Amino acid sequence: MSEERRPDQPAREDFREILRLVRPGARVLDVGCGEGDLLELLVREKGVDGRGIEISAAGVSACLSRGLAVMQGDADRDLAEFPARAFDYAILSQTLQAVREPRTVLANLLRLADRAIVSFPNFGHWRVRTALAISGRMPNTRVLRDPWWSTPNIHLCTLRDFTDLCADLDLRIEAAAALSAGRPARSMNPVAALENWRAESALFMLSRGRPPVAAPVEPTPESPSATRTPDLFG
Repeated sequence: MSEERRPDQPAREDFREILRLVRPGARVLDVGCGEGDLLELLVREKGVDGRGIEISAAGVSACLSRGLAVMQGDADRDLAEFPARAFDYAILSQTLQAVREPRTVLANLLRLADRAIVSFPNFGHWRVRTALAISGRMPNTRVLRDPWWSTPNIHLCTLRDFTDLCADLDLRIEAAAALSAGRPARSMNPVAALENWRAESALFMLSRGRPPVAAPVEPTPESPSATRTPDLFG
């Protein structure tokens, strides 16, 4: 039986941590927003100017029925449609491992937003290592529940893999937290070897390592502000 919770209580521990990190009134894009649980929470609790992008038609329909501004789209292709720095935060919650081009998606998040918040299952966790060593098969754990032939996860990674990619993209890790089912997020040093064993899932807040080279575009009466949220949601 699932744990009973209050209606206003976030359903997932990464949602609680994201809610803590996002500042009130911010412009937020939730990539792979599903049925809008996180986006609705951020709008209600933090008063954000929230937008979402979701590949599933059923998910988009569920979001629209909740009054959320969500468009149907593919993170691998459609993030390029958004102008640079259109948002304060771009969120990719438990979705990075399911995209086809994680490097490109991650780079795009930090192109269109000042900060990216990314969470994903850690394939280096001790349960995964143990299951693989003992069974010789792709692991099924509390986080990785689907069998290999039906999982949406196509690019699983470890903490070490992810921090290496951040370094390669010159992204700054502003905060990192370890996540475990039913427990509050725990602040961690993501490059510590022990954390690659301990963290069942991980959440990162990232920013650009260097400021963008191009100067900001000054708005004119004939053109909208360069930092205005794009009107792609109807």
